[in-house]
Amino acid sequence: MNIFIITPAPTHSRKGNRVTAVRWARILRGLGHQVRIQQEYHGERCDVMVALHARRSHPSIKRCRDAHPDLPLILALTGTDLYGDIHNDISAQESLDLASAFIVLQPMGIQELPPKLRHKAHVIYQSVRRPPGIFGPKCDAFEVCVLGHLRPVKDPLRTAQAVRLLPASSKMQVVHIGQALSEEMQRQAEAEQTSNRRYQWLDELPRWKALRILARTRLLVLTSEMEGGANAVSEAIVCSVPVISSRISGSIGMLGHDYPGYFPAGDTQALANLLLKAEQDEGFYATLKVCCDHLKHLFTPEKERETWKNLLKDL
Repeated sequence: MNIFIITPAPTHSRKGNRVTAVRWARILRGLGHQVRIQQEYHGERCDVMVALHARRSHPSIKRCRDAHPDLPLILALTGTDLYGDIHNDISAQESLDLASAFIVLQPMGIQELPPKLRHKAHVIYQSVRRPPGIFGPKCDAFEVCVLGHLRPVKDPLRTAQAVRLLPASSKMQVVHIGQALSEEMQRQAEAEQTSNRRYQWLDELPRWKALRILARTRLLVLTSEMEGGANAVSEAIVCSVPVISSRISGSIGMLGHDYPGYFPAGDTQALANLLLKAEQDEGFYATLKVCCDHLKHLFTPEKERETWKNLLKDL
């Protein structure tokens, strides 16, 4: 089949939507299909269209549906879709009505859909290939990783603020990988790095390099206010790095309701307490690691490939 993937993220972007689109294109080509990735749809003939982001891809979705009323149209729902736009934005809501099927990145996302549309939802976990090599943690520090672009919804400096509250005896160090998406965010990150000896901001890095750094750290810390299903979580799990996360639906859908590594979103002291417990309590850290290791099977390329194969067969 000839498949178009529409994503608002431009070519060479390292934003999550583009990373997802590129990975899906590789999987679909592996299944024998022809695939093109574009930022917009302009009326070209295709057999299936996959659109990421209900609001931002709405013009392409509408254009495709007007030109080809019977074309299978798959809408991949992002965090801003599920926990924002589809509840209050008319264009995003129209995209839901026009889609043949939905993709969500974790099962809790289905609950955000109108009940009459939930039967069209399919869960596709984002797969990761572990970087080759052996990555031992630093001996002189308890290094934790924040992996994500700096924008307000990610609450990106919460971890830096939390480690300021740790006792002097703590060896906690934060390494933060991600591009500042505004000048204000860049100024804040640079100021934090200057004044906080426990915080290092590495800006944007190639994905292969970011994964190698993640793999050597002791924890991934996710502080977001909302996520559709953070790729950083699946990357950490595959790299055998346990996760500390804000208690949000997108993380609960990946890690489970009973996962012990949650803190209330925005609560700096609670995050600091959890980080210190992970550093000092070997039993607690081991529990986090075991819980994450049990989830590795969800994020294999083989599983993602098989899920895509079944979805296309259903359509």
